[in-house]
Amino acid sequence: MRILVVDDESIVLDSCRKVLMPEGYDVILVPSADKALAAMENDDFSLLLVDVMMPEHDGLYLMEEVKKKWPDIPVIVMSGYDTTETIQEAAEKGSAAFINKPFTPDELINAIQKVLEGEA
Repeated sequence: MRILVVDDESIVLDSCRKVLMPEGYDVILVPSADKALAAMENDDFSLLLVDVMMPEHDGLYLMEEVKKKWPDIPVIVMSGYDTTETIQEAAEKGSAAFINKPFTPDELINAIQKVLEGEA
């Protein structure tokens, strides 16, 4: 199962890799929305884990673009800006779940498992 993790902070990318790889996920890490879209053109993913606040194009822009071309791929949004407006906008754009940063390894794994099992 391939997961694309999109975040402009290398510490978040590294943390996600360290948590998800031992769980058996094939993890691809990219630092921007543009690189994520390029990766998706060349590969199939089971799930996207996307940060909201990124330079150039934010995670909500990325989610809109993903939903146009790959409407069936679930997207989990993660953000340290967990305002009601951000959560609501992510839900309206089709996010399967929202995770507040910082999150624990268990919170990340549980969110991914629920989304992949269709329980989110």
